[in-house]
Amino acid sequence: MISHTRLPLFRLVVVALLLALLGACSMFGATEEPPPAFYSLSGAGPVPPVTALPAVRSNRAPTLIVNPPRAAPGFDSQHIIYVREPYQLEYFAHSEWVDTPARMLAPRIVAALEGTGAFRAVVLAPSGAAGELRLDVEVIRLQHEFDHSPSRTRFTLSAYLVDNDSRQVLAWREFDEAVVAAEANPYGGVMAANSAVQQVLQRLANFCAEEAGNWQSAPGTHR
Repeated sequence: MISHTRLPLFRLVVVALLLALLGACSMFGATEEPPPAFYSLSGAGPVPPVTALPAVRSNRAPTLIVNPPRAAPGFDSQHIIYVREPYQLEYFAHSEWVDTPARMLAPRIVAALEGTGAFRAVVLAPSGAAGELRLDVEVIRLQHEFDHSPSRTRFTLSAYLVDNDSRQVLAWREFDEAVVAAEANPYGGVMAANSAVQQVLQRLANFCAEEAGNWQSAPGTHR
């Protein structure tokens, strides 16, 4: 039992311990990591192709099946990648994509190809639809590069256009765009990434439209 003479001292000790505990809680709370910021590769509507669109979509135009985009190792996650040294990939701790870049690109690729007017239909696989042509794409890199000044975002995409009947690769191309970031931070890199993606998809759409025209006019093509 605590004596009456020691009670005030005991109360002071308890109060001091409570204050110290509250201070520790406050200190730990101040060092908590902030929640991550999420960014998208959205753009604003379909990508306008550089080449002129046909006045009327041809009924003899091929149907194009677009396989879900793949991504090279290291670029198949929601991490926003940056590079300070060649071949060394790092990622921002508190900034992420809302989905993997490959999955975000799929509907944008379809919209860009539809906008060319070169295809009877553009269908994203898996689907029950049949098509004469197939497009396979892979994200080679999407990274914010700090080994240059000013920093820039680089986007590289490879594309293969395949004849579904013969399984023959009709054409392939690698597209690469680097856009200077307005700010040397994740947001600046994301804005540059969206611009780079816009440019690459514009070139991809023109490439596919041109090759589809070549396929359609080739002797022996079923149409």
